[in-house]
Amino acid sequence: MNWMKTAAIAALATLGFAGSAAAEGALNIYNWGDYTSPELIKKFEDKYKVKVTVTDYDSNDTALAKVRAGGHGFDIVVPSANYLPIWIKEGLLLEARPDQMENFKNVEARWVDVPWDPGRHYSVPWQWGLSGIGVNKKVYGGDINTSAIFLDPPKELVGKINVEPEMNDVLYATIKYLGGEWCTTDRDLLKKVRDKLVEAKPKWLAMDYSVTEKLPSGDYAGVYYWNGAIMRARLKNPDIAFGYPKEGYPVFMDSVTILKDAKNVENAKLFMNFIMEPENAALISAFAKYANGIKGSDAFLPADMKDAPELVIPPQFEKAGEFLKTCAPEVSELYTRIWTDVNK
Repeated sequence: MNWMKTAAIAALATLGFAGSAAAEGALNIYNWGDYTSPELIKKFEDKYKVKVTVTDYDSNDTALAKVRAGGHGFDIVVPSANYLPIWIKEGLLLEARPDQMENFKNVEARWVDVPWDPGRHYSVPWQWGLSGIGVNKKVYGGDINTSAIFLDPPKELVGKINVEPEMNDVLYATIKYLGGEWCTTDRDLLKKVRDKLVEAKPKWLAMDYSVTEKLPSGDYAGVYYWNGAIMRARLKNPDIAFGYPKEGYPVFMDSVTILKDAKNVENAKLFMNFIMEPENAALISAFAKYANGIKGSDAFLPADMKDAPELVIPPQFEKAGEFLKTCAPEVSELYTRIWTDVNK
């Protein structure tokens, strides 16, 4: 019995060591494209001697489908707030309890008890922002604080517009433009939404992610896109102006989570805690130009972010913004049908 007990303990110890050895030195992050600061990654790698691999995705739906399919090899994923409850409900995420980590004290109070992850048992803030309008003022000088820029584009912008290929953001703006509310099931309104988008799409040039290059270069003259990317475009070309759709615009927060089947859990937890340090959160924002939700990070941000028109919402447009809530599955199905028609 003593020999068997000793052998069993030795075997368990060997398995435990093998698991940690397999995890040691690696971290695989699955994140939105052009959204991860190389400086942040290098700092983490140098501090913890961990090799980080970042793989890009182009939408919430792409990320969800990839992980649902299995065999992905990722440790961390960064879902948006309206998708996070789906990840949690489907059991795809580890309840990593970041609320018990050392640096959690740095999370701004408004981002702690959030509806998509009450008390933050699964996620920590990465960045937050909104979808708005970017226009080259040399091409169009009219009102840009409206979703009409891409839904009923002025003649100067026809054929020169790029629209973000993110279903919920586009549908939200269109529903609000037509006087509806998010998660509506009003079939008459949704038909108008579908028809409006199908009518508008031929007046667009593209639906892609090249805004930080193609807007300042002049390939696009107008965009419906995320505010941080439009700020990056403006820094390259001062003729770019930002507008807040007065009819309504979606606000997002993307959060870092650990996958339930992650192979490098401890390294993923290290990364979670690492990005809640103010100086490190500032590196995230300095690269992609979005706010981050970590107290004290402002002191480390570049001067061009302090009063940027893309980040400081004018008082008259504050109430037009709304966090996208997670719609019921039957509503999401309706919206997906519309989106499929738009992308035919």
